[in-house]
Amino acid sequence: MPRYIGFDTGAERREGACAAVLLVNLGTPAAPTTDAVGEYLAEFLSDPRVVELPRWLWWPVLHGYILRTRPRRSAEAYAKVWRDDGSPLLVFSERLAEAVRAQIERQTSGKVAVALAMTYGEPTVDATLEALMAKGVRRILVLPLFPQYSATSTGAALDAVARATQRLRWPPELRTVGDYHADAGYLAALAASVQAHWAQHGRGRKLLLSYHGIPEKYAAAGDPYPDQCHETARRLGDALGMVDDDLLVTFQSRLGRQPWLRPYTGETIEQLARQDVETLDVLCPGFAVDCLETLEEVALRYRTTFLTNGGKQFRYIPALNAGSAHATALAAIAMRQLAGWI
Repeated sequence: MPRYIGFDTGAERREGACAAVLLVNLGTPAAPTTDAVGEYLAEFLSDPRVVELPRWLWWPVLHGYILRTRPRRSAEAYAKVWRDDGSPLLVFSERLAEAVRAQIERQTSGKVAVALAMTYGEPTVDATLEALMAKGVRRILVLPLFPQYSATSTGAALDAVARATQRLRWPPELRTVGDYHADAGYLAALAASVQAHWAQHGRGRKLLLSYHGIPEKYAAAGDPYPDQCHETARRLGDALGMVDDDLLVTFQSRLGRQPWLRPYTGETIEQLARQDVETLDVLCPGFAVDCLETLEEVALRYRTTFLTNGGKQFRYIPALNAGSAHATALAAIAMRQLAGWI
């Protein structure tokens, strides 16, 4: 939870930050337990942005089946990657926020604060906004930590901010960042992370870019997510000097039986192993920081899939996390959007 600030004097308000950058990530359970995961999934899967089904149709499935079975399995998965200091997504997001804060505060002489909130779970958007406004902040730039826009992620984060401001007597001025999938700094950070991995471990036969999936019907309805994922891949491939056959785009983390974006990561990895691709590098460009989907699903489960089907070396390239190039890219995006406010 963000620390609440007491009543400031007018002088303290004038001397403090006049604007803030609010970084928003998806969220995480409070603990790797069935109860905590169940509480988190109930909030996450109740969002109409995530599951676009009529409530009368979805509610019996969610409460009658999914929330009775999935929390236990998900809790077991979380337990495999949970850190001594907490959830990987929260820990790495906090470190990233600190790195971005250091850069922005230095560039603005402390006139712009940086805060972190989660669309689901803690720290909540409501409490974080209240804490910022208690410091006298009246202008807030919302920067969701999703490079490629999807209604299920960026859209949901912006919804959470909108709901929070609806409850305020005097809401702040808002600006938002919709995506940064083609941002030069973000792409340079991705390319540098791959090159550093290759310099240390050697170059794999293929580089697979695994993005979180969405249902195909969401894309058909106008969600730009798949196009932006492929644009990021194309630009990254150009930066790395790769040919098309050596750079693959896939989608992971399916939920339910409806068709999701293809090709599926798990199926592709199994096919590559059986086609005598002995070494495979995997990067997840849609995840700003490492989390359950990268550390457990990709680095553990898909590694096993690759090795048990004949592959020799499966190498997961970590997310950008709090790396200096990543923080620099996000700070630069924020500073451009803050123009005229400071």
